[in-house]
Amino acid sequence: MLVIALVDRVGSGLWASVSVLYFTYVSGLSLAEVGTLAALSGAIGIAGAPLGGRLADHLPLTRVLIALQLLRALASFALLTTDDYTLLLAVSAVGALGDRAANVLTKLYATRIAGPDRVRYQALSRTLANAGWALGGLAAAAALALGTATAYRWLLAGDALSFVAAALLTLRCGEPPSPSRIVTGSRTGAQPRKPANPWRDPTYLAYVATDTVLFLDDAVFKIGLPLAIAHSTDAPHGLAPLLLVLNNVLVVALQVPLARFGTSSEAARRLLVPLSAAFALGGTTMALSPAGGTLTAVLLLTAAATAFTVAEMLHATISWELSVALAPDSAQGTYLGVHGLAQSAQRSIGPLAVTAAIATGSLGWTVFGAAIALTCGIQHRIVRDRLPRPSLSVAAVTVSEH
Repeated sequence: MLVIALVDRVGSGLWASVSVLYFTYVSGLSLAEVGTLAALSGAIGIAGAPLGGRLADHLPLTRVLIALQLLRALASFALLTTDDYTLLLAVSAVGALGDRAANVLTKLYATRIAGPDRVRYQALSRTLANAGWALGGLAAAAALALGTATAYRWLLAGDALSFVAAALLTLRCGEPPSPSRIVTGSRTGAQPRKPANPWRDPTYLAYVATDTVLFLDDAVFKIGLPLAIAHSTDAPHGLAPLLLVLNNVLVVALQVPLARFGTSSEAARRLLVPLSAAFALGGTTMALSPAGGTLTAVLLLTAAATAFTVAEMLHATISWELSVALAPDSAQGTYLGVHGLAQSAQRSIGPLAVTAAIATGSLGWTVFGAAIALTCGIQHRIVRDRLPRPSLSVAAVTVSEH
């Protein structure tokens, strides 16, 4: 599964950095059409997370994951066959559904197979995923030097082939045990308990709502920093891609070492305190960046990127652990599917939040960082009484490593 994560992200790196350019120069869409296509397909894709989680509670996880990888491959290949806007929208929406569902299922697989080592697994997975993004991005940059429609098509084909490779590799993965299917398939005389429903679980829904806010670091790197550099500071425009490289390098170097501080549910909850400090520091340095000259702006923006990267790594560890620890074993897939909505919703909310921060200047970025820091405190309180005692992440007996 770690190899699959690398292969998948190499393909995504090939396509993500050029998708807008492909639709503009190869498909001939206008700026408004490209924006509408991205927004609508992303909105439809939100349904993929709960749908994938629900399927995984009732069907073999690896088979569902293979089907989703093949669905993503078909969607990518289908984009090569048409320039019709309606078809492009429909195919992009199908690909987004498969993408969000596959993300939830890979997390669920790790939860079931890695057991108490799931936080370390998550750290290794994120490290390889970031390395894959970087490799794919470098290959895309080299291909774009050609500046031809054929180069764009080959990048899209490479993305599609990465999904085919991921599906073939998944065939070699063993099916992890599923508590939900064991409960439903019991042949004892007792009536099986009805699986818990996350939509009727106010604590979990409140946790998901707060986690949506904590995922805003993603919008900072994709939209906030580039726009701030272009419109609000004296920093050179070339700083934007360098800060993205810095983000990738820090995640690859530090995600695994930082994961050791969140190897239990209580430890993950305690990490919300330094996480709030990282968000507050990131917002403050962004607020100060327009005040000085070029050098001051570069230094403060670099400090902001570092702070938000630390926040990203801490939140990745916290979110992975708490989303599982708060979910009952009998409905893990369904619960993690609902949690997947947090990241999907952030993709719609995030651009609005960071552009509002840029538009309102220093005060906007200060409020941005402080609001997320406050949300960390709220989440700290929400999950306090719900976490298992003892923590699910601490094994009572020695277990063999996977």
